Amino acid sequence: MRYYLKYLKGDPVIWMIVILLMSFSLVTVYSFVPVLVKIEGGSPFYYLAKHLVYVILGFFSMFAVHRVNSKYIYQISKFAYYLAIVLLLFTMFFGINVNGADRWIRIPFIGLTFQSSDFAKLALLMYLSQLLVKKEKYFDDWKEGVLPVLAPIVVICLLILKDNLSTSVMLFTLSFILLFIGRFPWKKLALIFAGVAFLGFLLVTIHKAFPDLNLLSRYDTWEARFERKFMNGEGAAEFDIANAQANNAKLAIYSGSVTGQGVGDGKLKGYIPEAYADFYFASFIEEFGSISGFLLMFLYMVLLLRIIKVAWKTDVLFESYICLAIGIHLLLQASINMLVCTGLLPVTGQNMPFLAMGGSALIMACISIGIVQSIAKKNNKLTATATSFELNTDE
Repeated sequence: MRYYLKYLKGDPVIWMIVILLMSFSLVTVYSFVPVLVKIEGGSPFYYLAKHLVYVILGFFSMFAVHRVNSKYIYQISKFAYYLAIVLLLFTMFFGINVNGADRWIRIPFIGLTFQSSDFAKLALLMYLSQLLVKKEKYFDDWKEGVLPVLAPIVVICLLILKDNLSTSVMLFTLSFILLFIGRFPWKKLALIFAGVAFLGFLLVTIHKAFPDLNLLSRYDTWEARFERKFMNGEGAAEFDIANAQANNAKLAIYSGSVTGQGVGDGKLKGYIPEAYADFYFASFIEEFGSISGFLLMFLYMVLLLRIIKVAWKTDVLFESYICLAIGIHLLLQASINMLVCTGLLPVTGQNMPFLAMGGSALIMACISIGIVQSIAKKNNKLTATATSFELNTDE
């Protein structure tokens, strides 16, 4: 085991947490997919094998990226951003429909699907981190500093918005957090936020006035979710029927109690359509209990803290920004899944990083960790060199 571990450079705690989560995902995916078998056919072994392929691809992607010199990550950021635009435009016109949304690209010859927004999220965070470094001296100038930083956020979020409102909102929020970390003037942030709010209001107004334009294809779905979420008094019966999957998720958490029903023994997961993805946390609590749920939260928090440590140690500002963006993104995505399952947020399409079944999301999360580990590897080399220099000086 030690022989293989020597090839994994960077932060060992991050490696252990990610590998643990990915390995455990094989158990939970096999246990949580019976409802998918009922809907789509096949067998649990088929979906387990499919998920195993993605786990292997994800691990080797993570390994390959972490071996790359971190300076190249900065250099390819702009290319990744423009590639993301191309993929999102391709998806908009030629994407295939999965679960009622045209968000997917089918990879030729192998039949696997890829969600372009998963790549676009990482590409935007990389390019935004680069711009925060390059444009730092021009933040007081709208033309030279503010608009060049703001434009990529608007472009990517608008391209994602039509078919994936929750991801667009999450990415916009994450981008603003990164701008704040990058010491972007807070007065300009407030003004931009007000402008985006007005633009959103305008888009909703146009969508309602001219529904045939289908300007916001997912807006009506989200409006219904919010109405059901905050409905009280009359209409409660309709709420229970229409929001059955959210109610079943909360019942699954209640059923799991402290220690859980046991692996494969959860009953309510069979009544949750996305038990293996969007409602992963509810299925997890039902079978493994609330104690395991708190342990899972702890692992994600430790993962974030270790990534922050990597960001703190590097002497390159771009690397600090991208590490913090990746760490916050992973924790934010996990938190949204937990909040949806506990009924504190309306239903969204955000799954649990490294655990839920979902190929492109898993692979891009692994590539994100590969970037962090590439930076951590460089930090370790610099620390070792500095230590060696000090020892030689003392002699």
